[in-house]
Amino acid sequence: MRVFEQHESEVRSYSRSWPVVFDHASGSRLHTADGTSYLDFFAGAGTLNYGHNDPVLKRALITYLERDGVTHALDMFTTARAELLQTLSELVLSPRGLDYKVVFPGPAGATAVEAALKLARKATGRRVVAHFDNAFHGMTLGALSVTGDAHRQAAGVPLNHTARLPYDLDPDRPATEVPDFDALLAGIDEPDDLAAVIVETVQGEGGMFAARAAWLRALAAATRRRGALLIVDDIQMGCGRTGPFFSFEDAGVVPDLVCLSKAIGGYGCPLSLLLIRPDLDVWRPGEHSGTFRGFNHAFVTATEALRVYWSDDKLEKSTRARGERVFRALSDIAAAHPGAGLSVRGRGLGRGLRFENPEQAGRVCAAAFRRRLLMETSGRRNDVVKLLPPLTITDPDLDEGLSILDDSVRLVLGGGTP
Repeated sequence: MRVFEQHESEVRSYSRSWPVVFDHASGSRLHTADGTSYLDFFAGAGTLNYGHNDPVLKRALITYLERDGVTHALDMFTTARAELLQTLSELVLSPRGLDYKVVFPGPAGATAVEAALKLARKATGRRVVAHFDNAFHGMTLGALSVTGDAHRQAAGVPLNHTARLPYDLDPDRPATEVPDFDALLAGIDEPDDLAAVIVETVQGEGGMFAARAAWLRALAAATRRRGALLIVDDIQMGCGRTGPFFSFEDAGVVPDLVCLSKAIGGYGCPLSLLLIRPDLDVWRPGEHSGTFRGFNHAFVTATEALRVYWSDDKLEKSTRARGERVFRALSDIAAAHPGAGLSVRGRGLGRGLRFENPEQAGRVCAAAFRRRLLMETSGRRNDVVKLLPPLTITDPDLDEGLSILDDSVRLVLGGGTP
């Protein structure tokens, strides 16, 4: 470990929880240099929806490299770029009746959020963007301005022209009971200057809270009535994590702008996209740009992932079924420890087990790591054990991971050594 401690910044994070050196990976498993295998319920924070080194995606990338396909092209036209745009339209947008133009803002989710904030303000001529409690949209300044309190202090400067709203935090609230969003939006500072509202349908970093469909529909309608734009951050929960390709589909809402990153690259290749209503395409040439907005390797793997996994509804159905399987397993764990105040959150294969005592959540993840399972905590208090297995995980691997989680919870809560 000396090379990392000697040369790398103290800002590193995940490696502190998992102090081993990984060497290779396949499917839902990571392997260290000495051959120790770890089951991965982290999946690159939702980047690796199709697992590590998917063989079909790997072959597409290798073939492209072997024929000397263009690597870097900024926003110049390439065949890889054209194929991605065409495939996205044919397999994802058109079947869902969605009419979006595509912005290539750069390689990371935060760059998609920055582009969305800039475009919303430019298109509306307004400045204020509303966001929600516990939200996480990235660590650049614009993204931090619409992110929850746990991260904002890292900015080091005031974060202005934003307003915070309460998220749908009560999982026991009746499905059709919604807040008065018209009053909430009218009550923010400078309500007539509201450009947009940005929301995650499931708050991954915020604690795996899942907004109800009626809540999302009410938010969308009230936002529209104020003449503001609805931005859905689908960076972690998009690309099938909740079942359908977009996490907002089941709610029946149509956002004005959609931020995609992480799993859209297919193979772990850095890529982000901003989908925008055509009438919002008011950019001047070069008004939002980035050196790596033309990383063609990611275009190749993203296109192949769409062809392999989104030409039919098989992945969506399997994710929904496995998501229910995980929900039942977590519910059984919670029921087995009635005095611990455990609760289950999330949707699809983005799930969480919340602990009243945040220390216990951290200890469960540490116990799972000792049993060769990777999971992280989330939530403002780090009180939620977060499960993001690859969508392509095998049933035996899923069962093994859930069994390790069960054992780890029993150990931490005093049930004895598994």
